[in-house]
Amino acid sequence: MNSLVSIVDDNWFFLDSMQRLMDALGYAVETFSSASEFLNSPHLVDTACLIADVHMPAMSGVELYRHLLHEGYPIRIILVTAYPNDLDRAQAMNDGVICYLRKPIDEEHLLRCLRAALPTAQPPEGNP
Repeated sequence: MNSLVSIVDDNWFFLDSMQRLMDALGYAVETFSSASEFLNSPHLVDTACLIADVHMPAMSGVELYRHLLHEGYPIRIILVTAYPNDLDRAQAMNDGVICYLRKPIDEEHLLRCLRAALPTAQPPEGNP
């Protein structure tokens, strides 16, 4: 099973902090500043879990998820947003999204979501 975590967000600070967190937790990680950058990358096929911002220009995290499913990439997804909406959250969860998290991200909640998304690809022993 692939264990790469890819992160798509148009906020450089968020990408940088998530890159460092994933590295510290022992996960293989790649970051992308847009949905199109991710879709055109060679890492698309290696991605087991995608963390994507809900609100991005051109293609939202929800649209990216639906596009991936339509194209035959059943990548597990965690959506993140600074502007949570109960209706959007309910729809996303009904569509099969693993988690819908509010920014700033609670690290423990994120870890639970990663464990749900990657049950057989845990970080190395000694990490939370």
